[in-house]
Formats: sequence, structure tokens, C-alpha cells
Amino acid sequence: MKDQKDTLQSRLLDFFGGEEYKPLTVGEIEDLFGFEDADEFKELVKTLVRMEGQGLVVRSRSNRYGLPERMNLLRGKFIGHAKGFGFVAPDVEGMDDVFIPPHEVNGAINGDTVLIRVLKESFGDRREGTITKVVERGQTSFVGTFQANRGFGFVVLDDKKLPMDIFIAKGDTLGAVDGHKVVVEIATWPEDLKSATGYITKILGHKNDPGVDILSILYKHDIPPEFPEEVVAAAQRVPDEITEADLEGRRDLRHETIVTIDGADAKDLDDAVTVTKNVDGTYKLGVHIADVSYYVTQGSVIDIEAYDRATSVYLTDRVIPMIPHRLSNGICSLNPQVDRLVLSCEMIIDANGNVVSHEIFQSVIKTTERMTYKDVYKILEEQDETLIARYEPLVPMFKHMAELSNILRNKRQMRGAIDFDFKESKVIVDEDGWPVDIELRERTVAEKLIEDFMLAANETVAEHFHWMNVPFLYRIHEDPKPEKLQRFFEFVTNFGILIKGTGNTVHPKALQDVLKAIEGMPEEPVISTMLLRSMQQAKYYPESLGHFGLSTDFYTHFTSPIRRYPDLIVHRLIRTYLINKDTSRETVAQWSMAMDEIADHTSERERRAVDAERDTDALKKAQYMSDKIGEEFEGIVSSITNFGIFIELPNTIEGLVHISNMTDDYYRFDDRQMIMIGERTNRQFRIGDEVTVRVANVIIEESSVDFEIVGMVTSYGRTRKAAPTVIHARKNYSDNKGGRNGRKGGREEERGGRGSRSGRNEEERGRSGSRSGRNEEERGRSGNRSGRNEEGRGGQGERRENDRDPRGRRKEGSNSSPGPKKGVKQKQKFYEGVAKKNKKKKSKRK
Repeated sequence: MKDQKDTLQSRLLDFFGGEEYKPLTVGEIEDLFGFEDADEFKELVKTLVRMEGQGLVVRSRSNRYGLPERMNLLRGKFIGHAKGFGFVAPDVEGMDDVFIPPHEVNGAINGDTVLIRVLKESFGDRREGTITKVVERGQTSFVGTFQANRGFGFVVLDDKKLPMDIFIAKGDTLGAVDGHKVVVEIATWPEDLKSATGYITKILGHKNDPGVDILSILYKHDIPPEFPEEVVAAAQRVPDEITEADLEGRRDLRHETIVTIDGADAKDLDDAVTVTKNVDGTYKLGVHIADVSYYVTQGSVIDIEAYDRATSVYLTDRVIPMIPHRLSNGICSLNPQVDRLVLSCEMIIDANGNVVSHEIFQSVIKTTERMTYKDVYKILEEQDETLIARYEPLVPMFKHMAELSNILRNKRQMRGAIDFDFKESKVIVDEDGWPVDIELRERTVAEKLIEDFMLAANETVAEHFHWMNVPFLYRIHEDPKPEKLQRFFEFVTNFGILIKGTGNTVHPKALQDVLKAIEGMPEEPVISTMLLRSMQQAKYYPESLGHFGLSTDFYTHFTSPIRRYPDLIVHRLIRTYLINKDTSRETVAQWSMAMDEIADHTSERERRAVDAERDTDALKKAQYMSDKIGEEFEGIVSSITNFGIFIELPNTIEGLVHISNMTDDYYRFDDRQMIMIGERTNRQFRIGDEVTVRVANVIIEESSVDFEIVGMVTSYGRTRKAAPTVIHARKNYSDNKGGRNGRKGGREEERGGRGSRSGRNEEERGRSGSRSGRNEEERGRSGNRSGRNEEGRGGQGERRENDRDPRGRRKEGSNSSPGPKKGVKQKQKFYEGVAKKNKKKKSKRK
């Protein structure tokens, strides 16, 4: 019955989306669809009522139905702000957000799905709207601090974008006392002058207890820290060792020299590599990935839980895994010198970096060594004699790996892939979770070669299944929106870089040229971040639309099934299509129907994990600075807004110099040149200026750090080059196999395929994230640079945009809505023969 309902809903959406459709009554729709019996009519009414409740259709005063956008309404997600206003990101693909003034919010809170009417009297070129209906609440339970008051109390919410406190009656406190961090469920929403009411469902602990801070962040983002009992029990039943029966149909590679290369603290080792150089000068690259799909079978309790989580979450002092540790650190992890089941992608690569042949198959391996990034770096770069002697049989392979890595990277750069090289940091905490140091991570040859190999495997697998023309899950990064790139072009002119051309004709190679032009400049990280924010967000998608940042037509996530559900799906599809050779019509239809939902869900869960990682990073950095009030540091102006200047320290901590603390003059913000100018002294602050600041205040609860300027070290405005660097936005770049071949724009993404460990990921790595603070209403941008996914540095697009500044402008880099949903497909002949009314007499309805 559910399938029938979904089919009717799809038919109605297609029908309403037709170019010639005009709002119709139920009876008129019934006639056009040719429904004749009572059951069909009842199902039509139920479906329309359900769709109306979801905001998918709108019923007018004359009881006529149509799509919201056809009836002067828009459906979208509300992005709230602590100061009361907000924005709505429309569901309609490609449509800009609509500003919602405080008096037009009408009870909506951050994350709600709403219907809005765009106001005709919008200010300037910014559209404004009013919320007409809350279609669906984004969440009903929240995390906050309980404040007791003579038996009853209030919960002050941690999320400052939710400007409300929740009243808790005497019998609903669950025994919470003043200062407890709690989870509260909403009973009634705020209305007029009435507060929201709720009841406490869980007490996390006192706000000052060790570990409660991060636990609160997990519950805030609805990330379960523990697995359900039935999932743990199912994991216990999985064997610790493989058996002979497991080897059936697998290629035996246990005699080959294969190694893992990871961070020293990594425990879930999901990829292993081997490289040999052939006599003809080509290289054989073997990428062997843990065969998680063999143990996590479709529809099992472990699989259902893994799908819900969709990704592991890597926080400062803990990992919240996608699958239980017994699997992720045990039978699924490619631990050294033990037999493990894998899916392998072997590639023959020529001296130009082209994959001339490849093979994807299931196998069994026994890794020779568990190498660390640090040791491989010392062998290759420092010629460490002790390590060279210890790993003497492996050293020639490491040298071949370095050669092949350079070849692959050069090829990618030639075709235009964008390689962001942001500083990354790791917060070091003590046994109580309190930060004691911040270490900068160095991206060495060891990290790069693994990134290059993972990326090559991801591209190869994606292209293989693209040409098979079967349902598949891809990682895409769409071309940047022209208007955002154009604003970036205008921005970089302030730094002596002139980009000729327009934002809708840019090739990724031109953006790569921008990064080369600023290499070594003090403002390099700032310009790189602004460029990153100009790009779209990478996501999972059932169609191979390519990757702009990587400048490739084919990309997927194949290499990390322990920590990412999309990779697990890719493995499952490999097993279905290649190993079991099942490409039957029924199988193809089933996967085709499921792929949209899988792509949307895993993309949303990925953003949830990144938000939690960002919040944790910002909190720990604020805690680290809390005992440094009054101390002075040198930093760089990383962002400028109408309410102040953001300063980033060398250790990646960022704080705000609020305009109210700039007391030596009256300052105004020039948003075109992105500078702050003193009206009396004409003193100017530009992005990239080096300044000395003093820590003025730290608010741990808001993860915010306040600075005050002590003195100017170096002003970029005094060192600008006399002649600008000219870069052409559109060129006829030649592409090698696997490149974009002159397609519009490009695609980009990850560095390879790693994860959120010591800089392994490729997409989140260069992404911006939670930069120590400023509630999100005034933070200006995000900054979790700790490195997790696979697309970041080597071409990213994981930027976030859901924070706004006090003027209502979109903040530079915060969290964006999950990315546009697919528009209603127009199937011109779907209703062929239905356009004429069925004039047959209807049978009497019961």
C-alpha cells in the first residue's frame, strides 16, 4: 500500500508541475486521472491531505490544489538566528535564500520546514518573506542547562539560534538540579506571549563534570553515543577470524607485499596499498579496502543502525563509530599480519598518470606492516637510517609510491584540480578532556601519497560503473554559482589579482592559478578560505555529474566503508553487479528506487557529523584560551564584517575584535573592498594584515574568544604589488583521460579517500568549520580544520553557510542547508491520454 501511495504522490507532483497546469479541485483532478471507484477517490483525498500537511502542495481558499511555487508560496528550511530573524533556503533548486524579519518568523525555529510568501516590498536586491505555516518541526528535543526555581524550572538551550527558554513543570524535572545539562522534549511550542513547555527526558550530568560538554554536543546534534543492545549483541556474534569458507571465490593476495599507512593513533584501518614498477615503466597500484559489506549484510540490525548513523564522528577525545568497535577495530580493520577480507581495485598506470587498465575484485590479504605517516615520511624525506634498516625490504616500494604519487598529483594539477592547503590543528586534551595544547598537523609526502592513491581508486571505480549504466552512488561537486564566483573575483582584486572573465565560464584550472599566485603570501590562507566559500557543497548523488574541485567527470567514495555508509553502499553494489553478476531488471529497479533517499540521507548525516566536530573544536579552543586573558599574541586579519574583525592566531584559534572595542576611532565597514576604515584617522584594516592582539574575554558557553587590538605589525595595504597578476577565467585547458574535457566549469573534491583521522579525509580537510566561537550569529565563519573526509584539500566544496551576521547578510562560511533537492521532473507523456476529462458516469461512492 505504501508503494501505491508513493506512486500516486509522485504522479500528482509530476502532474502539478506540468507547464500548462492550473490549480484544480479534487473533483477536477479525479476526472483528469480517470478515477472511477470510491477507493480510488478516497486514496486521492488522503494523498492530497497528506501532501498538504507536508507542504508539498497548497490548497487555496477555493479548495484548489497546486504546488507552493505556483501559488506565490515557497517551501523550504528555516535557518534561525539568535537575534530573532532568519532565512529560508527554498527546496527549489538554484533559488537564493529569502530573508525573514523577526516579526515575520511566526513561531518558526531553526531547522523547521516552512511555507513562506515572498513580500513585494523586499528591501534592495534581497528578497524578504513571511512564514505562513510551519510544515514540520526540525526537531522536538533539545539540550540545555536546567535552572531550578522553587520546584519548577527552565531549560536554557545550548543552541543560541533557538531564542527561547523552555518551562519545566514541577513533575517533569526528572530530579534535575540547578546546573544540570539535560535533554528536554517539547510539549507545547511558544505562542504569543506564552513560553514553550516541555519535560526532561535525560540528565547528562552537571555542566562542570568532565566529558559532559562533549556529551551535550552529541545529544544536541542527535548523535547517539552508544549502540542499542541488539546491535552490540549482533556484533558479538561476528567471528574474530576468517575461515576457509570465507575464502571461496576470492583471489589470494596474502603473498603480496601490502601495507597500511595511517596515523599512529588510528585503530580502524580500512585501506591498504601496494605499488610495483613494471619493466615497461608503468606502475601497478593495488588499493585494498576492508570488505565491510561481507559482515554488515543488508537489512541486518547492524546495517540499519549504520544507515541511521551514516558516518563515524571524530571528536577531540573520542570517536563515535558508525559500526561497533568490535567490527571497526577488529575483523573489519586491516590489522597487521592477519588475514583480512577486502575488495580490491588494481590499476595499471602509465608515466603520465593515466589508468590504462584496471580490475575490481574480492580478495584476501595479509598486510606486511602497519606503517605510520611519520615513519614513511622519515624514510622518504629524512633518510632515517634506523627506519631504513628496520623496513629495508619495503623501502624500494615506498620510493615507487612517492614516484607514482607525484605522477598522479601532477596529472591532476594539469587538468585543473584545486588543491587547498589549509593549516590543520589538533587539540590535545588531558584525561579529563580539558585542552592542554594545540598542535599543527603537517601534510607530508606520506599523507599525500595515500590521498593520491585513494583518489585514483575512487575515480576508477566511479568511471567503471558510470559506463555500466546501472544505479550507483556518486560523490559530486557541482560547478560554483556564477554570482558567488564573481564576488570572489571582485574580492581578490584587493590583493593585486585580476581575473578576466565571468563567474559562469570559469574552469577549475583558473582557480588553481589563483592559489599559485598567492602561494607564500601572508594572506594565502584567507584568500583560499574565501575561494572555498565561493564553491558549492559536495554531496552524494545517484547520477555521475562530476566533481568541480577535482576537475574530474567521475568520482565516488569507495575507500572508507568502516566509517562512511556511502562507501558501504558502493561495496554492496560492487558485490551485486560484479561479483554476483546480478544486473537483472528487478535488481536494477530496486536500487534505482532506493538511491535518491540514500544519497539525501547520507549527505544530511555527513553535515550533522561535521557540525558536531566543528562545535567540539570551537569549544575546546575556547577552553584552551580561557586562562590566557590579558596575554598578547600575533595574528592575521582573517575576516572583516560590519560588526568587527576576526583575527586568527598561528595555532588556528580565531577570535573577534568587536567594533565596540575599537575605541580609537569610529570605524565603518566597506563591504566591496572588505576593509574597516577609521573615519577620523583613516586607519584601515584589511584581510591579511598582521596585528598584535590581547585576549579580552572568553565565553566558554558560547565557544567565543574576544580580542582587542594592541598594535599593527604589518599592513597588507602598504605592501601590495604595483602590477596586478592577471588570470584568465576561461582557457582551453587540455585534459587527460578522466579529466573534464572542456566541460562547463569543473568538479572538485577530495583528496583521496581517507577520513577524519590525522588529516586523512579529503573534503572536510580544507573545509571551514567552527572557529573558536562567537555564537553563530557573529562568528563570521566556520573553521574546523582538523581534517576529516576525503575531499577537502585536494578540491573541496564542503563549505557551510547557515549563519548570518547581524545585518542579515550571509556569513562567510557557515552551515548551509543540505543542498538543493531535485526539482519536480517533467514527464511530458506520463499523463498521455489523461488530459481529457473522463465523462463516464461515476459509480455511487460509499
